[in-house]
Amino acid sequence: MGPIPLFVLLPVVVLAVAVVVATEENTVDDEYTWPQWKVPLVRKRRTVPLSSPDFSAHPQPELSGTCGIECQRRLPTPSLDDLEQFLSYETIYENGTRTYTSVSVQGLNEVTAWSRNASSSSRQKREVYGPDTRFTISDKQYSTKYPFSTSVKLSTGCSGVLVSPKHVLTAAHCVHDGKDYLNGAQKLRVGILKDKSRRGKGGKGRGGRGKGKRRKGEKGQEEVQEKEENGGKGDRKGKGKGRKSRSRRSVESEKPSFRWTRVKQTQIPKGWFKGVSDGLAADYDYAVLELKKAPKVKHMDLGVIPSVKKLPAGRIHFSGFDDDRPGNLVYRFCSVSEESSDLLYQYCDAKPGSSGSGVYIRLKEPGKKKWRRKIIGVFSGHQWVDVNGDGMQQDYNVAVRITPLKYDQICYWVHGDSSECQVA
Repeated sequence: MGPIPLFVLLPVVVLAVAVVVATEENTVDDEYTWPQWKVPLVRKRRTVPLSSPDFSAHPQPELSGTCGIECQRRLPTPSLDDLEQFLSYETIYENGTRTYTSVSVQGLNEVTAWSRNASSSSRQKREVYGPDTRFTISDKQYSTKYPFSTSVKLSTGCSGVLVSPKHVLTAAHCVHDGKDYLNGAQKLRVGILKDKSRRGKGGKGRGGRGKGKRRKGEKGQEEVQEKEENGGKGDRKGKGKGRKSRSRRSVESEKPSFRWTRVKQTQIPKGWFKGVSDGLAADYDYAVLELKKAPKVKHMDLGVIPSVKKLPAGRIHFSGFDDDRPGNLVYRFCSVSEESSDLLYQYCDAKPGSSGSGVYIRLKEPGKKKWRRKIIGVFSGHQWVDVNGDGMQQDYNVAVRITPLKYDQICYWVHGDSSECQVA
């Protein structure tokens, strides 16, 4: 056989190189792409009425005695019956009545890739002191625009995140202490930051200018990186530019106003209640609130990710209303230090009031170039963790992960139909 002509060989070589490059690019893209999960189905069995609660519990700024990742490693894996009991839930209504709903779980064996994560045991002790890395989002151009506009404030003092046009995801301990509902949960309200430019004294003309600025501000909103969205200098400069009463508006920006909406009903998994899931109670520190009236604000969808630490950056983000900065939205991001299948340990700077915030990351949509933020957990807060089960306490910042089972349960609470929640 004679030598192969160059004009035949060259295209073959180019094609081979192109295939290798495309394969490498796809591998890299996979690391930045939302994975697709077939989730089990959580279906309602029956609902029974319960007596009205006392609403006698008081909020706790810090939770103690939590069985953390290390402590949970020694616990047996819950059976299907256990999981069905943990995922059964109570619903409390605005008139003070409540019900108990038992559930069944179907298709659990199909979720084979999701298992209890044997994460690394090496971890630094939490740094209590150091530079404060939080960003105060005081400029309405950002605080009332996506993604910050999805953050809400609860009348009990916690934070939450909009996961549908009229549903808020928050921490269970923000409305229930494990034994009874908080004394403020009977008349629970949710506050959404208002865009003040819509309430000016200048009538239609002034309102028109405000709307124009909103459209201009939205133009590059998705392109702004989270860590640059409110460094401080740019906001103060932009806020004072072209304004007559700069000092007055600066004072007003420190006290944003909220539009408050009553909560129609609240749903909490039974796994959060004392004596039900024992050491796994921390895994079920989440609740969903249904609002009486849907605010005209964009929400953030839920997502499921097998490992945060294996992501290229390994960072999480969340915004809430920290107590030490009254009324202001506070944003932060940090790397995850340790994770299990249900909990995340991280060292984001946070104060009481940020509990219940939606923890999110930003990845590409499958098969698309568009990046999208999704909620992957709920910030439970600063907790004293029983590390080894011997009563010795260490303090960490803990977040509850959205697992395939929790995804389906929350999706069922939101939509009322589990058939809409088969793929995460």
